[in-house]
Amino acid sequence: MAAIALLFCLPGTINAETKALRILAFGASIVAGYGLNGPDALPAQLETALRARGIDATVINSGVSGETSAGGLARLDWALADDPDLVIVDLGGNDALRGIDPKTTEANLDAIVSRLRQEKRGVLIAGMLAPPNLGADYEAAFNAVFRDVAARHDVVLYPFILDGVVMDPSLNQEDGIHPNAAGVKVIVERMLPSVLQAIERLDRRPSGS
Repeated sequence: MAAIALLFCLPGTINAETKALRILAFGASIVAGYGLNGPDALPAQLETALRARGIDATVINSGVSGETSAGGLARLDWALADDPDLVIVDLGGNDALRGIDPKTTEANLDAIVSRLRQEKRGVLIAGMLAPPNLGADYEAAFNAVFRDVAARHDVVLYPFILDGVVMDPSLNQEDGIHPNAAGVKVIVERMLPSVLQAIERLDRRPSGS
């Protein structure tokens, strides 16, 4: 009953008058499912979680392992060919690993989100935290990027995609960086309220209504 009640509360409710919700998971290795089988990757697990709540959603895997924010911006046109209603932007982590200037990361993410908002697509930013070995100044500047871009464009922010997973050997692969299937499950569970919040913001009324 709770799932049914949720459906009637969401502006993006899937019913006979609306098409199925299309969500683009747009990011790097966590989205791509590095080291995992397809059904264990974040897009597949998120789709399963949404459907379990009665939400008719397809989550498209648009992840490229190793991708930076610049790479994401460069392939945005191609990714949007799937015409998503909502885009989960998970980019920037590889920027920090490469020590890229946070101002550059912010400019790229700002351009991506600006484009999505201009096209009236929903946006959820999945943030990342800088490794502490890069120094306090870099850490502060980088960590603020996601919050600032989300606030500037009034989109939903999930501050740290690896919340509850990072540094836990039982939830990560042998490299200690990429989540295993159990780790992805934790990510989906923790991020799901933010995804639902982003869905609530969608205006998916049939044209002419």
